[in-house]
Amino acid sequence: MLTSVDPDVLRVLGDPLRLQIVTLLARETLCTTHLVEETGAKQTNLSNHLRVLREAGLVETEPCGRFTYYKLRPEVLAGLSEQFAQLAASARTASENKRACP
Repeated sequence: MLTSVDPDVLRVLGDPLRLQIVTLLARETLCTTHLVEETGAKQTNLSNHLRVLREAGLVETEPCGRFTYYKLRPEVLAGLSEQFAQLAASARTASENKRACP
């Protein structure tokens, strides 16, 4: 069954800095300090973007002493990938389907 892609997740990933954060977290689990160094973003701005990523379910936190580490939730990305694969499969057959005009 074809499912629609979650527009909130697409909106979240549409921001260049959030996409950069997700790309960095795909390589390794990082704390805010690492992400500030890697992105050049200010800590408060980065924290706001990380909150949005957490609320969208893409990122989870792992406390470690006085630091908070962030890691991706791969199952969420895999689900998104499956939804896009379903859309692509549907689009392949859609070219054969043409609705007649009234």
